[in-house]
Amino acid sequence: MTFSPLLEGSLLISNPDFISHGGVYQCIATNFFGTIVSRNARVQFACDFSRKPRNPVSVREGQAVVLLCAPPSHHGEIQYSWVFNREPRPLQQDARRFISQRTGNLYIAKVEAEDAGNYTCAVRNMMTNSSEFSSPTPLVVRRDVIMGEYEPKIEVRFPETLHISKGMSVKLECFALGNPVPSISWRRADGNSLAAKIKINHSVLEIPYFSPEDGGVYECVAENYRGKNVAKGHLIFQSKNAQMAIDANLQWECKAFGEPRPTYRWLKNGQPLTTHGRIHAEANTLTISKIALSDSGMYQCIAQNAFGSIHASAELKVAASPPDFTRSPVKKATVLQRGGELVLECRPDASPRATILWWRGSDLLRGGGRQTIMEDGTLRVTNITKLDEGRYTCVARNHFGASSSSGLLVVKEPTKIIAPPLSSDASVGQSLVLPCEVASDSTLSPVFKWFFNGKAIDFSRQDHFEMIGGVGDLMVRNVQLKHAGKYVCMVQTEVDTVSAAANLIVRGPPGASESPSVADVTDTTVKLSWSPAPDNHSPITMYTVQARTPFSIGWQTINTVPDSVPGQMMHAIVTDLIPWVDYEFRVVAVNAVGVGEPSTPSEPIRTKPAVPRVAPINVSGGGGAQGELVITWEVILEEQQSGEDFGYVVAFRPLGTSAWIQTAVASPDASRYVYRNDSIPPLSQFEVSVGVYNSVGEGPFSQVVVVLSSEGEPSEAPSDIRGRAASASEIVVFWEPVPSRSTNEIISYELLFWEEGTQQSDAGRVRAPNNTALLAGLKASTVYQISVRAQNNAGFGPCSPAVNISTRKPPPSQTPGSIRWSLTNSKIFLNWEPVKPSANESEVTGYKVEFRQNWNSRTLVLETNKTSIELQIPTGEDHVIEIKAVTEGGRWHQQRSDPHTKVVR
Repeated sequence: MTFSPLLEGSLLISNPDFISHGGVYQCIATNFFGTIVSRNARVQFACDFSRKPRNPVSVREGQAVVLLCAPPSHHGEIQYSWVFNREPRPLQQDARRFISQRTGNLYIAKVEAEDAGNYTCAVRNMMTNSSEFSSPTPLVVRRDVIMGEYEPKIEVRFPETLHISKGMSVKLECFALGNPVPSISWRRADGNSLAAKIKINHSVLEIPYFSPEDGGVYECVAENYRGKNVAKGHLIFQSKNAQMAIDANLQWECKAFGEPRPTYRWLKNGQPLTTHGRIHAEANTLTISKIALSDSGMYQCIAQNAFGSIHASAELKVAASPPDFTRSPVKKATVLQRGGELVLECRPDASPRATILWWRGSDLLRGGGRQTIMEDGTLRVTNITKLDEGRYTCVARNHFGASSSSGLLVVKEPTKIIAPPLSSDASVGQSLVLPCEVASDSTLSPVFKWFFNGKAIDFSRQDHFEMIGGVGDLMVRNVQLKHAGKYVCMVQTEVDTVSAAANLIVRGPPGASESPSVADVTDTTVKLSWSPAPDNHSPITMYTVQARTPFSIGWQTINTVPDSVPGQMMHAIVTDLIPWVDYEFRVVAVNAVGVGEPSTPSEPIRTKPAVPRVAPINVSGGGGAQGELVITWEVILEEQQSGEDFGYVVAFRPLGTSAWIQTAVASPDASRYVYRNDSIPPLSQFEVSVGVYNSVGEGPFSQVVVVLSSEGEPSEAPSDIRGRAASASEIVVFWEPVPSRSTNEIISYELLFWEEGTQQSDAGRVRAPNNTALLAGLKASTVYQISVRAQNNAGFGPCSPAVNISTRKPPPSQTPGSIRWSLTNSKIFLNWEPVKPSANESEVTGYKVEFRQNWNSRTLVLETNKTSIELQIPTGEDHVIEIKAVTEGGRWHQQRSDPHTKVVR
């Protein structure tokens, strides 16, 4: 123990624990006058779980399970919750899972596969606001055998009788185990509706602020299509005051706590209670037998010791009344099926308690056989028949009077399913009908409900399900794999419920197997293995293997050993792979219904490197500059390079010689090699072959082909050079092209031009792709000498003899003047003075008249060889008109008139 006495006698306990520090403490104070002892102080611990590991709980899938919290002894109000697999949020309750706040146990109505894991009970003490956690309870779900269906079994019940004081809040817990998961509903046995203040949360009914009207019998109904079960409890309003029937017995108990232990005495109407005969008081207990009217009054219990006293008061009312069915009459009408059980309660208010007699019509029922009259007056009749129909009357008597209450019993024929659904199988895409035909009492209207795997089918939200035929038949359209399972037809009437079940097996293409595993990787093969794919009720006949690389278009079926993998084999050797390539693999199962879903891809692997196996193709060449041998080939694709450090080996030799010249081209993207040697004659023949290599070694060479070296510069000059002046600054030149020979074709021409009388070294140069060229930017009225030469890949050929071509005179510098105009309606008449060129200017051949509207409109152009013109234009708008001279000295050379000349509307 760790104790630390503090100032003024306080005691501090450090790190308290239940075993060492729990118990009663007293403080002893001593001086030279004497010693005194304090009152008792008790140290109690709220809750502390054992750290001992809990044993695993093993259940079958579909079975129910109860996991015990088993909290240790504790003090104060506590709240229970459970944690699943150490998740941060507590386990959520629903129709399938329930946590009792009375026991702390976790109830699972129907265990599913995902319920497997570790469960921890958490206890929160509301007084200390602290939480304690139990050791985890492992739950193991066995799937070897699945639990069958069964009717509900109510595992969590509330007491059959509960005395509740005014204003208290009461919670009733009710939870059932079953397969399918039962639904829970609540009702009052007297048929009255539940009060609006009552709260229902799954399996808990809560009545706040309990009042006399809340008293009565409450029923919890657990139901699935396999049956139902009912739990009942009687809630009795309890007051400190008592209203007792005459001749009844009363016992009151008065409890008080104190040190020293208190003594008790009783008062009636403020006077000491005289105990004699029927009235007996012993310590804290008062007993009155065969209560009389004279016993009515106010009673007090006084508890006292040397330190003081306390009082408790209660009123005793003695009732004397004849039987009265006003508050609890016999149920007015009961409808049952033949073979069922009739239970009629008879509970009149009476003081003293009444004797009960039952009549059916005029016949007195004495009990015996199928009939039982229970001690509380309830009539029970089992295995009822049509002969039991009629009016039942309960007669109640005491020495103050008598009263009766009646109810009618109607017996109906039980409902039977005469054409139940039959277990079937279907293939994906088919449709089928599950029948459900019933025979029932003609006065009843049966209601059909269908359930699929324990859940009601909502036809308004289902495209595949439809009720047909005006009866209960179920059509399943376009059957899919998800529709396989258990179907239940439930038929409900006013008096009974019947059901029939059938299983539907759906055959479909196989499902996907798990990701295949890859082993034994070589440069061209791998070993592939996989788990069996779900056959979806049709045996798997074969598997195909598919592969994908960064170079393939999607997934491709590949070769395997064996070639066709049978459905019972889960491995194969994949062959004919490409070295040094990344592969992913997947398998696809096939059965009689169709091709299944592919598995998830394997982890990517890379095959091992190898010597290249593909030689370059389309090896050729030719052309180039003087003294060059140009060799070309198609690049080897990356997926065919088989390893790192890929390159090419170019081999060549003059035709007719034996020694090869070889050179390595280290770039995998190279497609051309040029060998230069000025001593190579033009158009020499060479044998050429291109090989491949990588870090593993050399691969194959291409077939040997003959390639010619470069041709040399063109040997001929262009002929028939001719031309004409296009304007004062332009000359068009034409010539006969030089013919191309062998592989060294003509690629362009070059024109050299210079003014007559100047040096050719000062010539201008213009390139032309064919045998026509335009020389622009020349001087007017000037003679030019022009020469042309051809060009190929080897260089330029000889120049042609120069020819002389002269440019034209320049256009006149004068513009049209003295422009005059007149407007008549929509016509404008224009005239102007002619342009007179000087001796060194080009002659005028005509005029262009341009006019446009508002500066922004499209310009119209008219030509004339006169000095006047008539224009047709719209009226009411401004126009701008320009007149330009046209000469041979320039193509569309424009001499503009005054740009501000206008025609005003």
